[in-house]
Amino acid sequence: MTAVQDGWRSRLEPWLRHVFHLYWRFARGMTLGVRGVVLDAENRVFLVKHSYVAGWHLPGGGVEVGETFAEALRRELAEEGRIELAGEPVLHGIFLNSHVSRRDHVAVFVIKAFTQDRPPEPNHEIIATGFFAANALPDDTTLGTRLRIAEVLRGVKPIPTWRSP
Repeated sequence: MTAVQDGWRSRLEPWLRHVFHLYWRFARGMTLGVRGVVLDAENRVFLVKHSYVAGWHLPGGGVEVGETFAEALRRELAEEGRIELAGEPVLHGIFLNSHVSRRDHVAVFVIKAFTQDRPPEPNHEIIATGFFAANALPDDTTLGTRLRIAEVLRGVKPIPTWRSP
């Protein structure tokens, strides 16, 4: 992504987030999301970088109407990382994502048993992916992502919100 594209994204992101959440306020009473802390054999964590929001994130997304958390997790991991579950994910926690909306909650699962035939190619939604050691995360890894990784890998006590209030 060029500096010009990154500049446009950073200017439009707050506006787009507001528009989407205004729509969701009327279309949905509460929004639910799912994220995965996907750990490889070396305990490196899989992260994604989206085209429409700044920073590196845990893979995941919204839970659709009529979909379970497990179904949403499977779908999002396949879409964003070409990752297929090979075992049961373990629920790490459910967090209020109040910096996005007071109605947004995110369930986080830990995944250690999975397959990935090859890394995904960059596309219109996901511009970069990779496995990273916890002590070598990209500089622009989001605070919420860093907190979940610290909780899972270093045993830091979870907080009830996605990031500090």
